Amino acid sequence: MKRLTLLLLGLALGVTATARAQGLTMQMSNGWAFSFSGNVNAFWVFSKATQGGPTNSSVRTGLLPSFATFEARGKESGMNLAVHFGFAPQINNGVPAGSGPGYDGGSTHDNFGNGTQAGAQIDMRQVYLTVGGQWGQILAGRELALFGRQNILNDQTLFGVGAVGVGGGGGGGTTLGRIGYGYVYPNFNAQVTYSTRPGTPAQLSIGLFQPSVVGASPYLYTKIPRVEAELTWNQRSGKNKYTAWAGGLWQTTSNAPDTGGASLSSFGGTVGLRGDFQELSVVVSGYVSKGLGTVLGFSDVAGGPVSANDSTGRPGDGGYVQFGYTFNKKTTLSGSWGFSRLKNASSGEGAAVNNSAVRTQWTAYTVGIYHQWTKSMKLVFEGTREQEGVGGASPAQTDVSAGFMLFF
Repeated sequence: MKRLTLLLLGLALGVTATARAQGLTMQMSNGWAFSFSGNVNAFWVFSKATQGGPTNSSVRTGLLPSFATFEARGKESGMNLAVHFGFAPQINNGVPAGSGPGYDGGSTHDNFGNGTQAGAQIDMRQVYLTVGGQWGQILAGRELALFGRQNILNDQTLFGVGAVGVGGGGGGGTTLGRIGYGYVYPNFNAQVTYSTRPGTPAQLSIGLFQPSVVGASPYLYTKIPRVEAELTWNQRSGKNKYTAWAGGLWQTTSNAPDTGGASLSSFGGTVGLRGDFQELSVVVSGYVSKGLGTVLGFSDVAGGPVSANDSTGRPGDGGYVQFGYTFNKKTTLSGSWGFSRLKNASSGEGAAVNNSAVRTQWTAYTVGIYHQWTKSMKLVFEGTREQEGVGGASPAQTDVSAGFMLFF
């Protein structure tokens, strides 16, 4: 489990020393080293929605996409230099135009009835360089954002499927896991980020990011970069290990291209704590936001980040708790519960006339068995109950999945 977790951190965050140890490394004649590592995963997912919703089966990638990562590292003028490329392909074919929600991801056909493969999506998630030394490290390029990244990296469903979205059981590509059901997805963004030197209990990262337009609102003009930061703290006490983190995000956008018009400030704050007590692990995390939305940051999914009057950012919050127990150092049984919600942010919006009324709320329970079959192969069995809304009448769905994850 520890080996796979470290590799996963390498895939998601560029901590490639671990990835090199498990993948292929070649020492070049010019003093540089080239490495290749990654993972492939595939899951069968069965989903049954309530309220007359669809029943679907699909074979698809889990929350973590398959990854093929390439990296070159060298040292010049006393500085550690590296470039990193991370490809995240899917196992499903592309979805032809006009296909319904039950499309099976199979081959399309031409006018003569010949099967043609539509081509799987290849997501170029990582393209960045790093330069570092005793003073720390600068990362420049496209990589996982800082705000909320510890929430997803400590989520049990990163090794599985989790939620797929009510009514979305027939889709392909990556699943939601607990995105939108406990935290906002940090996204892979263009950035320039400074991190303090590792090896100490506390590490700080702060960066300037390519800003995002705010959903379908008129706030389309991004005049200054977004700022994100993360502080992590790690400590051991005997056989126990403790990890704590706090993160923040701030961005301002405008509805006019010049100095006129109105501006909208979006912000987010998150904290979390993980404790590993030999076989038992516990994770608790939470976040608050305004003008950020939910599920995918700054998107209009699940209600949108801006109120109906196009002037106020909707407040949001959420979090999750998770427990895991490992038997015989190979099999981990985990369970978690989490939610994400948005509230009204302008008087008269929705049925309620106060700003604290809940507009949307997504909730999910997940239980899973994660078995280390071999040193590199993991078997995963999961069940998730997800709901969009509050109360028995709200749309809900049960997702059952089983699959393989092979890391190299």
